[in-house]
Amino acid sequence: MTKIILCGCLGRMGKAISNMVAATPDMEIVFGVETFSSGESNPYPIHRSINECTTPADVIISYLHPFSLDETMAVLDFSVKNKIPLIICTTSLPQEIEAAIANAANETAVFYSANMSLGVNVLTHILKSVSKLLYDSNFDIELIEKHHNKKMDAPSGTAFMLVDALKEAVDSPLQTVTNRSSALAEREHNEIGMSTVRGGNIIGEHSVIFAGQNETLEITHAAQSRDVFAEGTLKAARFICGKPPGLYTMQDLIDEF
Repeated sequence: MTKIILCGCLGRMGKAISNMVAATPDMEIVFGVETFSSGESNPYPIHRSINECTTPADVIISYLHPFSLDETMAVLDFSVKNKIPLIICTTSLPQEIEAAIANAANETAVFYSANMSLGVNVLTHILKSVSKLLYDSNFDIELIEKHHNKKMDAPSGTAFMLVDALKEAVDSPLQTVTNRSSALAEREHNEIGMSTVRGGNIIGEHSVIFAGQNETLEITHAAQSRDVFAEGTLKAARFICGKPPGLYTMQDLIDEF
């Protein structure tokens, strides 16, 4: 039985993971962390700080809000102190938190990914394999990401992850452009335009467009349910248990398939 500490347990993803774990015989959430109280009844205890946890656990999963920096630091410290593997799924974290994640990985196993969907991470492989050919063939590259109206960060962490994959693949300096309204000018070939949509209850959609002179290729990943992220998170939980200290990603998980 894999025993889980779930941080951000009352958020959208926290609830999706709770529901999935409840239907998974070999997993159990033994402690929850949330910075606000909803008054809801839960099958496991919920506290404001992970430091209140005295229950033995095999892995920590954190979907804390990106602005909950003190709480995220507390989770990192708790993980290192107790040598419990940690999965961090929060995106758009500041550089000081990313540096703390790297430091924690020297002491314990840390799994960190901007997107826990298997499909999105396969998409990065596709982009790395085709981007240079298309860019060198004078195709322009644009990225559009869409999310629900409650998402605060823009562009999304996944959008930046995809742009990083594009930049790695293309053997030429690329400039990320998120706002073209500030200049009256033609598009440069070395730009990657990033457009953001926020509306309704869109769970997450990312499209990379390669626009040539006489043809256009568009590659899209759309999440129909938050369960795709929950499934990836639980796969990561099984993967990280027993691993030596280090910083792990979805790529490491995929390589074990």
